[in-house]
Amino acid sequence: MAEETGTTQSPSRETSGGSDRGERRPPRPGGPGGPGGPGGREGGRKYFRRKKVCKFCVEKIEAVNYKDVRLLAQFVAESGKIVPRRLTGVCTPHQRRLSTAIKQARNIALLPFAGRPS
Repeated sequence: MAEETGTTQSPSRETSGGSDRGERRPPRPGGPGGPGGPGGREGGRKYFRRKKVCKFCVEKIEAVNYKDVRLLAQFVAESGKIVPRRLTGVCTPHQRRLSTAIKQARNIALLPFAGRPS
């Protein structure tokens, strides 16, 4: 019928095959939440993540001293980056003081800017 009227129709999006919008994907084998989440591994124990507590709050350390290199080195990764608080469990105020102390220790060459402190 398109040849009779002289107009051409463009192919529809549904037949192009490039778009998968609107189509549902099959569920992942691990279930919701990945391998350790609900519906995850069969027969195994569920993974329990322990709530991390702030080391400074537990030991009642208010001021983080920039000269205490052994303490500061625990919060610096091998690459030299400051480890984020979601991994260390340090509370927000102490993480701020800790990062300031690490930066001060780096500036006076007690800690290296890159690499693991020895």
